Amino acid sequence: MPFARMQSATTPAGRLGLGLAAVGRPGYINLGRGRDLPAGRSVEALRERTHELLDAAYAQGVRYLDVARSYGRSEEFLAGWLTARPEIQDVVVGSKWGYTYTAGWTTDAEQHEVKDHSLATYERQRAESDALLGDRLDLYQIHSVTPDSPALTDKDLHARLAEAAAQGLTVGFSTSGPAQADAIRAALAVTVDGEPLFRTVQSTYNVLETSAGPALAEAHDAGLTVIVKEGMANGRLAEPHAPEALRAVARETGAGCDAVALALVLRQPWAGVVLSGAATTGQLASNLRAAAVGLDEHQSDRLATLAEDPRAYWQRRGQLPWH
Repeated sequence: MPFARMQSATTPAGRLGLGLAAVGRPGYINLGRGRDLPAGRSVEALRERTHELLDAAYAQGVRYLDVARSYGRSEEFLAGWLTARPEIQDVVVGSKWGYTYTAGWTTDAEQHEVKDHSLATYERQRAESDALLGDRLDLYQIHSVTPDSPALTDKDLHARLAEAAAQGLTVGFSTSGPAQADAIRAALAVTVDGEPLFRTVQSTYNVLETSAGPALAEAHDAGLTVIVKEGMANGRLAEPHAPEALRAVARETGAGCDAVALALVLRQPWAGVVLSGAATTGQLASNLRAAAVGLDEHQSDRLATLAEDPRAYWQRRGQLPWH
């Protein structure tokens, strides 16, 4: 992989990383979350749950860890875990800037996060991330770039990101929405002094939402490391919500629906690291079984029939309640 430190993230765990979006704040949009988290969802309870997940993930070979400024206290929780375990030096830490968490540690806020891709927001949030993670931060990504994002055209921002890259920080971007492919291709064209700015891309790709696939293949061919998020479609591909075709393949393989869904993503030749968004250690163990699931072509073809129109997929995702 071109992102050199990601080499250590491609472990026998099947190139699976752990994302902390679901446990860094009390409210999120994953289905079934009410039964996954401890009652009360206090800061200390979620800190403890996060550390349990990180311990379990590390013990099972996971080496890529994903947080963001807008994931509540995810950076703080991760930083505390790293400080308490100074012997762990081989994990790769990626975070994201561009959204500000505004829910105030509640589940019923009118607005949970505010998006702003300005240079001022980058500088503020970079200082916040540095204060928590310091030199443990390996990758810093623009959060949820869309084709109309000013981050694609702001030359002053590009210059600051290039400075950070020159100092050793890997610069990347993530995408969301029905036009992910357009955003990826626009970002691939961003250069500073004739050199491509971005070295990683993190995008949503799963059994239901495959529209970014061709653009992610192009990004891989251009030398970027591809990180896949939302491989479980925010819980829509786990029991009891999984569609029947996925359940059938799971029965055939003897694995859970979640492992089969993630295994299909792992089959993509451009996929560098695939994120688990587990909220419990049991979910994490089941997710990690994806590395051992062998899907044949017939099974993969049957799963491919589940793909939705991206506009319909993102409309439904936008309607998932924060809980």
